[in-house]
Formats: sequence, structure tokens, C-alpha cells
Amino acid sequence: MSGSSVYRRSRTALASGLALAAAAVGLWTGLGGSSTAQAAAGVPTPDHVVVVVFENHAYSQVIGSSSAPYINSLATGGANLTQAYAETHPSQPNYFALFSGSTQGITDDSCYTPGFSSAANLASEVIAAGRTWASYNETLPSQGSTTCSSGNYARKHNPWFGFSNVPTSTAKTFAQFPTDYTTLPNVSFVVPNLCSDMHDCSVATGDTWLKNNLSAYATWAKTHNSLLVVTFDEDNRLAGNRIPTVLYGQPVTAGSSSSTTYNHYNLLRTLEDSQGLSAHAGNAASAADITGIWAS
Repeated sequence: MSGSSVYRRSRTALASGLALAAAAVGLWTGLGGSSTAQAAAGVPTPDHVVVVVFENHAYSQVIGSSSAPYINSLATGGANLTQAYAETHPSQPNYFALFSGSTQGITDDSCYTPGFSSAANLASEVIAAGRTWASYNETLPSQGSTTCSSGNYARKHNPWFGFSNVPTSTAKTFAQFPTDYTTLPNVSFVVPNLCSDMHDCSVATGDTWLKNNLSAYATWAKTHNSLLVVTFDEDNRLAGNRIPTVLYGQPVTAGSSSSTTYNHYNLLRTLEDSQGLSAHAGNAASAADITGIWAS
């Protein structure tokens, strides 16, 4: 055999070996990277998600309470997170955490300058991905108003106004919440006012408000690949910041529960992954998705 033939055969063998090695590396990379892919794939992709945030009550004040029959019916017919926690006190930093994966330096309930941050957040990510976002804020004086307070309305429960990358026009009054649920954005937050959210009024008041205003959506969600999330900003400062969190709708296994410890960052991560977003805001980037409650 000539020297050139040996060379060609050696070069062919080397190329084959490199190809096999590359394939092995690719396979290994696929296996190694699959945890993120599988986590994202394990989260359903609802057509519409509505998140409702209530105020200042511990898990045991709501779940199992006769004062909250409607929320408990959602827990029974949906999924109950039995070890969900807020991050801090008082209210406002928790709203920023849920919305942007960070408290954004907010430590109290004082009135911040609108648009003070350009950090990534759920709304900016949803909008950048070509999907739709809105917030529906009870007793907001008018769409896009950045006023700090007005009657029972309090901007401290509406973190979207803190971000320059979220159009103020996406902050709507609750009166603008549609009756044709197919016209809802892909992701929306509903924020009741200071009485309806249980801050100034009773658990029973908030529970009745939820039933009166969103039970029709919840029923619709059950047959239209959509999701309702009911959570709280913080507890009553007496229960280690353990809060009620209930998920309801067609993507959820009815009667399921999870005792995994989750917080607002896990919920944010789950909301991001439900929209197929590649980016994750703040601490959501390192948070795990909520699992074990989804319908197959």
C-alpha cells in the first residue's frame, strides 16, 4: 500500500473518530441540558393566564377556613400549594418580587417614581416575545393612571408602574376586564382594591369578591385551556410568611396538591415558562418550575 493511501485511510479514520466524538459530545450535552428543557416542557402552555393577588393572610387563615368557601372550592377542584411562601414584609417588595424576580431595592410601601427601573419583568418579556399582557386594577382612576392612591386604590400593589419597559396603557381598570374571555391577553394580573383584597376588609369579603368577579372566568378556563392563579403578597406576619396559592383550570389536575416549598420566584418562573419565554427575570432564572400538579 502506498504512503498516500495510508495517509488517506488514517485521515478518514481520524475524521470518523472526530465525528463519533462530536456525536457523543452532542448526546452528552443534550442529556446534560435536558433538565431545563424538560422543566420547561413540563409546564403547560395555557392560552390565557389570569393571576389574582390578595393581601396579608396566612395559609391557615384561608385554606380550610369557612370564611373562604370559594377559594377552597378552587383548591379542591384545582391544585393547592401547601408550602408557598412570600419573600419579605411589607407588601410592596413582594409584588416586585413576583413580577420581576427582584424587590428592585424596594423595602417599604412608599410611593416610588414611576418607571424608575428598566429591569426585565414578566410583562416586558411577554411583550418582547410578541405575546400580550395587561393588568386589571380595581378602583384605578383611569387606564394608565400613575397616581399613588385614590380611595381604596393603592399603587403599592401594582409593580408594573415601576418599569419603563412596560407601557402604562397596559394598566387597565378592572371595569375593562373583558366578558369575552377569548379577548383576554395571554397573561394578565388582577389586583383588587384595598377592601376586596382582604387588606382592609375580611377574608369573607375577598372570597365573595373573587366569586362574584372571576368565577365565570374560572369555569370557562376549565374547558378552554386557560389558568387562574390565586395567591397572596404576604402573610399576617405570624406564620413564617406562608401564604395560600391555588391554581385552577384545564391544565391543572383537579384535587392535586404539592408540599414542595415554593415562593413568588417559582411562580414567576412557571408563568414565564408557560409562555415559552427563553428569558427569566431576576431570581426566576435560578428558580424551579412548579411541578406535580399539571394534567397530562
